[in-house]
Amino acid sequence: MKTLHLKPYPSYKPSGVEWLGDVPAHWEVKKLRSILTEVTERNQPDWPLLSVVRERGVILRDVTGMDENHNFIPDDLTNYKVVHKGQFAMNKMKAWQGSYGVSKHDGIVSPAYFTFDISDVTGDYFHVAVRSKIYVPFFSQASDGVRIGQWDLSQVRMREIPCLVPPLAEQNAIVRYLNQADERIRRYVSSRERLIELLEEYRQAVIQHAVTRGVDPDVRLKPSGVEWLGDVPAHWEVLPLKHWLGMNEVVLSETTDPNFEFRYIDIGSVGTGVLIEKPQKIRFATAPSRARRIVRDGDTIISTVRTYLKAVWFAEDTKDNFICSTGFAVLTPRQGTLPKFVSYLTQNNSFIDRVTANSVGIAYPAITESRLGSFQVVVPPFSEQVAIVAYLDKTTADIDIAINRARREIELLGEYRTRLIADVVTGKVDVREAVADLPDDGMYRRLIFDEIERV
Repeated sequence: MKTLHLKPYPSYKPSGVEWLGDVPAHWEVKKLRSILTEVTERNQPDWPLLSVVRERGVILRDVTGMDENHNFIPDDLTNYKVVHKGQFAMNKMKAWQGSYGVSKHDGIVSPAYFTFDISDVTGDYFHVAVRSKIYVPFFSQASDGVRIGQWDLSQVRMREIPCLVPPLAEQNAIVRYLNQADERIRRYVSSRERLIELLEEYRQAVIQHAVTRGVDPDVRLKPSGVEWLGDVPAHWEVLPLKHWLGMNEVVLSETTDPNFEFRYIDIGSVGTGVLIEKPQKIRFATAPSRARRIVRDGDTIISTVRTYLKAVWFAEDTKDNFICSTGFAVLTPRQGTLPKFVSYLTQNNSFIDRVTANSVGIAYPAITESRLGSFQVVVPPFSEQVAIVAYLDKTTADIDIAINRARREIELLGEYRTRLIADVVTGKVDVREAVADLPDDGMYRRLIFDEIERV
């Protein structure tokens, strides 16, 4: 993928480093030992706490957030290292991931971190360059260890990592160009994210209306007697959920063959509520201890723990053995209830909000299956269930296509941004003329998407 309208430099020279290849002839190749000087300053316990993270570098630490619950903060912070604005700080155990950066804040970090003064390059240029994808592998090579996620950086080997140093004026031009590009890309990504949010809200509204009102706009309504349902078609029945389905409690036991293979359904990542629909096969002997509940074709599973994650999954055309955690309720439709209608009924926001409101607990709110089964729901005759499912399958598929298209645009923009930064900080393209004549937002967006279309 070419990088916009940018051209290469007039002349190049070998960098002497295989990963960097040829570099602009007038750029220098220096080792980090000539750029970074370790400093150790302590005894500022009242300064703000900082974190060093892969996604953003050095940031102010949120000591009240959920993500910090498992990160111990001692009462005495006098031993914490001081980081001044413009200094380079790194989490030496996660440097191989890119957990480092130039700080924009005065604060303190863990005494286990490294802190450095910077010379020969501007802090802004060094931050954007060293955090690019081309440099992160160098820090992986300079790290040792056998524990995944906790490799210890060797400062001796780190000092030998090469760094490309353009003239000062070009460093400033590179930073300005990339800042402008990043701002415009982020702005467009935000617009796509907002579009996705609106589409998902619309999808929920479509489901909610269909499962509580049906698809006949002229249907006669009656009060349901249930606050969250409101008026419903007069000929539909309002009964507890357990009337329409059973709670499947078929589970694997400790006597299960250790070599029994199955696909384990679980939440994809904490906080997303997205289920892994095609997980890898695992054996019972190596499965999580909670992987016990059998899921059959036509079942709907809904999380009864951390219900706010809105984790609902419908088992459709499953040819493999599927097992879910005991933290899910397995809903098996009774005769006369269309399986996929149950899925749509339980995934609409009004139902999920009711589940969440009736969950007990703070860190891990949960609901009992008996309480879940007692919820009043409205269910139409079977023929209307079929019509509603057909309507929702088509309508939500069209919405999902639009959502996936927007997500793909965001993904492509992320890939483009990563490649653009790497090409600019390694001198593959020359931004000097472009900085002097940066295009307006509309033109820049068109240039970006012209390139994406050619991927």
